[in-house]
Amino acid sequence: MDEKDFALYPYISGAGVHVKSLGMSLDRLVKSRAMESARIRGKERVLQAISGEIIKPNFSGSDEQKILLELLSYPFSRILVSCIDDSFLVRRYSLAEAVASYKLLKTRDPDFLMEIASDFDVYPDKNETGFKLHFSSYIRMASTLKAIEWKLVNRKMKHGNVTVSKEEFARLLQELIRTRVENNLPMNVPDEFVHLCEPYLTDIRSSLEERKNKFGDSEFESVETDLFPPCITHAISNTQAGVNLAHSMRFAMTAFLLTIGMSVDDILNLFAASPDFDIEKARYQVEHIAGSSGTHYTPPSCSTMQTYGNCYAPDAVCKKISHPLNYYRRKLWFRKKDSQKSADNTMTKMPEKTKDK
Repeated sequence: MDEKDFALYPYISGAGVHVKSLGMSLDRLVKSRAMESARIRGKERVLQAISGEIIKPNFSGSDEQKILLELLSYPFSRILVSCIDDSFLVRRYSLAEAVASYKLLKTRDPDFLMEIASDFDVYPDKNETGFKLHFSSYIRMASTLKAIEWKLVNRKMKHGNVTVSKEEFARLLQELIRTRVENNLPMNVPDEFVHLCEPYLTDIRSSLEERKNKFGDSEFESVETDLFPPCITHAISNTQAGVNLAHSMRFAMTAFLLTIGMSVDDILNLFAASPDFDIEKARYQVEHIAGSSGTHYTPPSCSTMQTYGNCYAPDAVCKKISHPLNYYRRKLWFRKKDSQKSADNTMTKMPEKTKDK
């Protein structure tokens, strides 16, 4: 691999060795005026990760300075993430780095993918349609993927080997990359460097807070995220952190958000952090649930959520309702009641109108 590859795939072992060979120290990276462009790009890298996608540059043969800048921006971005030391940011940044790499890897030739894989102690064989890899390697690579097509029982296996296409192999490498980046964060950053990095952290903290709190507008009077049932809150949190949801939970969350008035685009923005996110496929699925086919789907009942293992940390309100929408209605009703300036002596009946499914 050359310096260009190290800049595009900076988490591989050779990249770190190459940076050290340049005489680059943490002290110089953080303090030197000559490194300001790399620090600015490192900050941009983190901001891009928070917003959804790290944009990798296109290099030409004469872009030596640009290549070096991109290469050195990676360790500085890791320093910034470590200074903030927020688990949500760590997961989101790690995912963004991995997804950006996946988009590049699926365009590279099979030999390059095999070279990347060897850095993770994975040694596949090429075949006519893609790659063959031992089932133990496949399980290690696919263990975090929740979609049913990644389950080993749904893959063709012959003589202990699983066959995957080139694009599927790139997707599996994405998971190894994400895990490596995440497992090496946060770094132990000396207090002196945390102080020096502070000018770069303000915008990152602001963007991170905005991302955590932004769920969009609603027609259901308002989308009150703090009133969501625990199962939906947990699903949204996982989605924003880049965790793959089971298909049944993805449906339940989407149907719930659509029913309370969240727009298709707002929901797509939530799913943008998912490792398997495909904008065209996701839009089709969300619009289908929203009623593009003539049927508007409502979320499943609590009993169905329990059947599929999607009921999470039920609270006292959960024990009084049988449907996630009724949890939300009940919470809204109490909030309205509490906010009335003059209490009405006549208690109105709390809404309980959604039929269980």
